[in-house]
Amino acid sequence: MTESPSPIEPFEVPPPPSPPAIEWRRAWRAMRRLMANPEETDLAFETIAALSGHDFERLFQRFVAHPEGRALYVERPSLLEAVSDRAALRALPAGSFGRAYAEFMDAAGLDAQGLVEAEKKSEATGSRLEIVEPGREWFGNRLRDMHDLWHVLTGYGRDEAGEAANLAFSFAHAPFRGVALILFGIAVNSPPEGMSRAPWLRYLYRAWKRGRRSAWLPVVRYERLLPRPLEEVRRLLHVPAAHVVHPEGVVVDHMYSTAAAGAAATS
Repeated sequence: MTESPSPIEPFEVPPPPSPPAIEWRRAWRAMRRLMANPEETDLAFETIAALSGHDFERLFQRFVAHPEGRALYVERPSLLEAVSDRAALRALPAGSFGRAYAEFMDAAGLDAQGLVEAEKKSEATGSRLEIVEPGREWFGNRLRDMHDLWHVLTGYGRDEAGEAANLAFSFAHAPFRGVALILFGIAVNSPPEGMSRAPWLRYLYRAWKRGRRSAWLPVVRYERLLPRPLEEVRRLLHVPAAHVVHPEGVVVDHMYSTAAAGAAATS
């Protein structure tokens, strides 16, 4: 999948904290508000945190059980730092993963700090997923900072349909109950304009199945892949081509629609 990590010394992972209580009522309210205001990303964080329970710990244990995950856990590189250096990313060769990411973020008017701020806003509501151990906090941050990289890998845009498809794809890699609830809300809401419900649900299912067919993306060392050609990275990570998964084309909905969404849809 990626370069084999160097052997590392045995290490002991600190015991997990007590899992947070499941808050279905809070999660339901946050999900309903998110459906009405899809641009309020903090509501997605709130929904996921309210239903986390053992979800985060299960994902973390899978991560540290993987050789590449263990190597990353020991080294703890900052993915946020790597994707925040927009000047360095723009200087990468045309067609590279990092350059494509910079162009995607530029066109959408985004920066990597946006998700950080959305998470902080969610935490201010009292819905914080409590992670007191530094290694687990690092892993949670790294998982957060992969989100827009996965947009670029998949070609799903920043419009509503693109966010929905990227979430379905992501659920295959990080199966949080809160994500499942958000996908339920998306499924029962109106489909994108000009599309009936059955094709829309089939589209989301294919996005999820695409994630299942890919390499397990949480353990990827993205910092080493940013300079490499995007198509090579997709092949390396076994991400099926968008035109194969969605022969009718990548759906682009009205919200957030920019040149970025159109560019992403051509992959």
